[in-house]
Amino acid sequence: MQRGDAWAAVADRLGERYPSVLLGRADELPPRGTVPVGYSMGGRIVLHAALADPARWPALVLVGVSAGVDDPGARRAQDDELAAWVERSPIEEVVARWEAQPVFATQSADVVEAQREGRLSHDPAGLARLLREYGPGAMPPVWERLPELESPVLLLAGALDGKYVEAGGRMASLLPAAALRAVDGAGHAPQVEEPDAVAAALREFLGERF
Repeated sequence: MQRGDAWAAVADRLGERYPSVLLGRADELPPRGTVPVGYSMGGRIVLHAALADPARWPALVLVGVSAGVDDPGARRAQDDELAAWVERSPIEEVVARWEAQPVFATQSADVVEAQREGRLSHDPAGLARLLREYGPGAMPPVWERLPELESPVLLLAGALDGKYVEAGGRMASLLPAAALRAVDGAGHAPQVEEPDAVAAALREFLGERF
């Protein structure tokens, strides 16, 4: 439900030293040799792609990401039910329901408003397809495969997003070269809530390696 420009504030802060290409499509992966920064669903896609081709990228940054849900069958049923509702609903109702989720309660009214135009530009049928193909229930858990991924991984989660701080800690314990950074004052989308802190974490992570 975010467009690529939701990352513009972070990209601007990284400046010329780390030029960024903002992608907003689930079927569009960053070029080989770059460092992908994937958020939520995008982060799951990046993680699965890296496990399928470990030499694709030299490092990864995953924001608000888990390696899978404990009961994918039950979650798949929930996602399918939600997808069916999304398909038959106006985009305005879809966005209103999305923004009302407790996971976004930490976002200020200004932050929510700044994302709304991009959210309203989505097609409900496309959103339903994304849920069915890339939702947490559709993508198999990969916890047992994390030790295969030897590339450096930065795991970012908003400090107020306890579910993903916990998931990040579990992932960090299984990945050979990972670090977890909790972003103070942020919830599930730290890149829009605390872009200065996210940009600083990226500069530190990238500066140690590139």
